[in-house]
Amino acid sequence: MSSKTECAAIVLAAGQSTRMNTRLPKVLHEVCGRPMLDYVLDACRGVGVRRIYVVVGYGKEQILRRYQGQADLEFVEQPEQRGTGHAVMCCRKHLEGFEGHTLVLCGDAPLIRKETLEILLDKHLSEKSAVTVATAVLKDPSGYGRIVRDAYGNIQGIVEHNGCNEQQRKIQEVNTGYFCYQTPLLLKGLEKIRPDNAKGEYYLTDVLHVLLAEGHKATAVTAVAEEDAMGVNSRAQLAVVGKIMQQRIQNRLMASGVTIVDPPNTWIDDRAQIGQDTVIEPFTCIRGAVRIGTGCRIGPFAFVGEGAQVADGQDVRAFTTLGRVGASDSREGQK
Repeated sequence: MSSKTECAAIVLAAGQSTRMNTRLPKVLHEVCGRPMLDYVLDACRGVGVRRIYVVVGYGKEQILRRYQGQADLEFVEQPEQRGTGHAVMCCRKHLEGFEGHTLVLCGDAPLIRKETLEILLDKHLSEKSAVTVATAVLKDPSGYGRIVRDAYGNIQGIVEHNGCNEQQRKIQEVNTGYFCYQTPLLLKGLEKIRPDNAKGEYYLTDVLHVLLAEGHKATAVTAVAEEDAMGVNSRAQLAVVGKIMQQRIQNRLMASGVTIVDPPNTWIDDRAQIGQDTVIEPFTCIRGAVRIGTGCRIGPFAFVGEGAQVADGQDVRAFTTLGRVGASDSREGQK
């Protein structure tokens, strides 16, 4: 891959999220057993990103401890949270001289898919755009920035919800926060944005407007499914995202040959490995990086926890606890 097609990523993970009423950095809140940030990093790695800059601020020490030793990550501090554009500005020295492309993503959007980033990158490269944004069409776009297009379908800008006029509020195509920039143009654009808004913040979307005003090409590709567009700004949204992710996990396992008798009443960690022809009975919880072999039967009303390994053809009977629950390590009840 040539330097002009190499891709870096900036993941925004500095926010505190007062609405979640938490001491934990928002991106460390778990979805199906893993921090939200994990899913965003997985998507970046899935499209071949070799260098990921994670912008941290609130609770940075906790994030650094959680991800220490991951060689493709570099942590960049945003000492003051002054907007998405300011977060990217903090990465400027790391991107100077880089001639490739840079993804900018939100760390609190765990429903992101590798396939969506592939579409975004393919469109960005094929159109030779200065900036490309992945969009979604929502039944209720309230709270999201609207994508404004001209009569030919070309993007003319992004208008934040509070800045929309009556006609713009009817637009259902929204900004999902997935961007790809030609890196040198991103850096030039950052120099020209100003915090002249009600919040006094630097908005990353203003870089797109700067580039358009200078005659550069911007592209918007509708690549994000409606359910995938949801970020997490509250505990209620965290629960909704968890249900969507749980359905994905179970669908993946069932496609690989696992029987899940009652999906709504089953919970399976994203890290669990389960073999073909294993049957998961109702009211079973599988938590942690457990390994369950082929042809097993788990439950009903079983808990299989961190550290557990179930050999091929074995049963974990009803009302059994296997593996660690907190500090305990009970292995009783395995057949």
